[in-house]
Amino acid sequence: MKRQRGFTLIELSMVLLVVALLLGGLLVPLSAQMDARNTQESLRRLDEVRDALLGYAAAHGRLPCPARGDAGDTGIEYPSGGGVCARPWNGYVPAVTLGLSPTDTQGYLLDGWGNRVRYALTTANANAFSTANGLRSVGLSNLAPDLKICAQGSAITAPGTAAANCVAANRLADDAVAVVYSLGRRGSGSGAGSDETHNPNPNATVAADPAFVGRTEASDFDDLVVWLSANVLYNRMIAAQQLP
Repeated sequence: MKRQRGFTLIELSMVLLVVALLLGGLLVPLSAQMDARNTQESLRRLDEVRDALLGYAAAHGRLPCPARGDAGDTGIEYPSGGGVCARPWNGYVPAVTLGLSPTDTQGYLLDGWGNRVRYALTTANANAFSTANGLRSVGLSNLAPDLKICAQGSAITAPGTAAANCVAANRLADDAVAVVYSLGRRGSGSGAGSDETHNPNPNATVAADPAFVGRTEASDFDDLVVWLSANVLYNRMIAAQQLP
């Protein structure tokens, strides 16, 4: 009888090595594809929030306060009914108030990675932007929203104070009404440099302030930041006869 010859250990090792190399080559592109998909989905949700804020302003004559994000809290603006927001610069999207999804069990909007989406609102003109009839009372020509978007975290002057600003050469906006942002794939884990460590606002070493970092995604920065322009808001509110 002929002996049946099986694979040697060396041959099995070579086969396993080839399989491992093939799987490794597939997993890297798959991971990149997942990140790209999550990024696009997060950007879509941020744009959806911005549209919802414009719709809310057109219907109510003001913008909603950010939700607090505290334990036991829900995704409803705080305080309910607006006015002086409890966490104007370091809150979350009030998804329940805006009727947005998907949310976690407490009603907070989630980005493509499952992290809560952040939302900041200007406190300018004595909180007129979040107060009923506040914008109309102040008057269109006197409104002065003051949220800042900086191209670099190192360009933020007086961080952690109400006077936080961007140096002129790195200023993307200094009159934003609202800022909506995702903390990206790393979530609350910060990147390597001062750009990402300023978001979320506040972070471990800097108190909440009206300045945010928005720049091109890179290895040390994966936050996704959009903001609401004052002129876009005014245009929508004028069309809805909420202003002047």
